[in-house]
Amino acid sequence: MSLSIRNQIPGTVTSVTTGEAMATVKTRLAGGQLVTSAVTLDAVKDLGLAEGSAVRAMVKSTDVALATGPVTGLSIRNQLPGTVTDVAAGAAMATVKVAVEGGELTAAITKDAVTDLGLVTGTAVVALIKSTELSLATV
Repeated sequence: MSLSIRNQIPGTVTSVTTGEAMATVKTRLAGGQLVTSAVTLDAVKDLGLAEGSAVRAMVKSTDVALATGPVTGLSIRNQLPGTVTDVAAGAAMATVKVAVEGGELTAAITKDAVTDLGLVTGTAVVALIKSTELSLATV
């Protein structure tokens, strides 16, 4: 299967906590970072997710936000530090590539955000991803 989701980082499931309809799945990425995904119980069963499962953590570029430093007081669980490797800005929108431990992420953000944050190659950033937007695929 081919996907348009370019942000895919391999990892291993470290825990699955189930609720009535949803579950939280913690995954250790290839670079060592721990991320959390919120998925349905059906997805846990269909994918056979359990501790030790090999997965790919995937997120659309439009679901990646960027900050110029760690953020506190925020419900977003996934904060991955990285370094900007490329900025491609158009009239309204931009794509920003960020090298993180174990892979690369692309964020689709407004050109105004790029300017306001002063994002250029080499800028240290934190990629922010809500757990509900971090999908998992088995490998």
